[in-house]
Amino acid sequence: MASVSESIDDVAKLLDRKANVKCDEGKHKFVLKTPKGTRDYNPKQMAIRERVFNTIISSFKRHGAETIDTPVFELKETLTGKYGEDSKLIYDLKDQGGELLSLRYDLTVPFARYLAMNKITNIKRYHIAKVYRRDNPAMTKGRYREFYQCDFDIAGQYDAMIPDAECLKIVHEILSELQLGDFLIKVNDRRILDGMFAVCGVPDNKFRTICSSVDKLDKTPWQDVKNEMVGEKGLPSEVADRIGEYVQMNGGLELIEQLLQDPLLSQNKFSLEGLNDMKLLFEYLALFGVTSQISFDLSLARGLDYYTGVIYEAVLLQDHKETQAQQKDNSEETLSVGSVAGGGRYDGLVGMFDPKGRKVPCVGVSIGIERIFSIMEQKAEASDEKIRTTETQVLVAAAQKKLLEERLKLISELWNAGVKAEMLYKKNPKLLNQLQYCEETGIPLVAIIGEQELKDGVVKLRVVATREEVNISRQDLVEEIKRRTPSVC
Repeated sequence: MASVSESIDDVAKLLDRKANVKCDEGKHKFVLKTPKGTRDYNPKQMAIRERVFNTIISSFKRHGAETIDTPVFELKETLTGKYGEDSKLIYDLKDQGGELLSLRYDLTVPFARYLAMNKITNIKRYHIAKVYRRDNPAMTKGRYREFYQCDFDIAGQYDAMIPDAECLKIVHEILSELQLGDFLIKVNDRRILDGMFAVCGVPDNKFRTICSSVDKLDKTPWQDVKNEMVGEKGLPSEVADRIGEYVQMNGGLELIEQLLQDPLLSQNKFSLEGLNDMKLLFEYLALFGVTSQISFDLSLARGLDYYTGVIYEAVLLQDHKETQAQQKDNSEETLSVGSVAGGGRYDGLVGMFDPKGRKVPCVGVSIGIERIFSIMEQKAEASDEKIRTTETQVLVAAAQKKLLEERLKLISELWNAGVKAEMLYKKNPKLLNQLQYCEETGIPLVAIIGEQELKDGVVKLRVVATREEVNISRQDLVEEIKRRTPSVC
């Protein structure tokens, strides 16, 4: 018979084995991944992203904008009540200091808070930063919970529609330069929508909630939107039908003129103001030469509560074609998928933060960068485009062994002169390996030193693409490298 101590030992071993099994099981259950709705970017994706950012920032600067930054989180009360039904998507934070905080939902409300806090009444600014939404992500369509926004805004008291037209010109400019394909910028005005709701019989207290329903028309068929208005929001069916007649209209100046003669809309103060400004806007857009890709679309609503005037949204026409094909068997009108840019006028937002209620008129646009990244990544993959992930101009190489010190001296000279240079981290690398590294990474030039080159006071400069080699004096090397690689200087 086993002793008590032996029995205890056996039990202990059994418990240890079970604990180890649980530990192992726990290890297997742990999945190493990014949080839902977020992503990592590899070097190639970052190179694409940087190219997009450079294009956008160049456009913003071309139009005279200066940049600011704001905290990634705000007081919860700063964000509360600014986004309508989308407020449920705000990420709230717990703070040990006692303040109620939330991650910023967009860059517009923080900008308005910044203007009010600093008593700024006139600025043209851009801001590129991450924002956060507790949304249901659709990664393949570029919809994330953490993503970048690229915003351009004009704040100040100016004559009607001049800043608004410039914002639309910027959208047109950026989308054209990025070469994403054909696009359409849809334009409407919240005053026209409010007037339309009024003449159709929508009660005043339902304007914002019905506007949120109309805002879904880019993704949802009209019948489903109508069912939401009637079934969930209590709108009479005949009122919804009258709205349906208007929101299916789109066009240009002709439609604006037609609606200015509309017996109902023309008698409403808000819609009349909006239509007259829309006419002026299209006249300015014609002078900018962009009206062929801009459509006055009464279905555009943009559900955010802070918009007060002109609103706009850019979509890719390829998205429309794909949606048409999907909807062919469904007798509903064409739907669009996610936009690549959007914005509008928000004249009352700054006043919400100002103790004296002073208003600062503002208009702006936000570029949907993640959607653009996804499209450009797909295009790069489809074209087998070789994407450089560094800007290295030259690799410092050695033709013989025992030249590490000379390579270090030369690369230091190049770095001090502002040249982007690399070398392999080996004492005696083979020349073939050094040349292959350049071909794999896209480095355009190789600065080769050997015993003879050191005696002659020259460096052999090799062009990787053509394999052409030329001896350059040491003192002329920096200038020659910069001359041959101007795009990465």
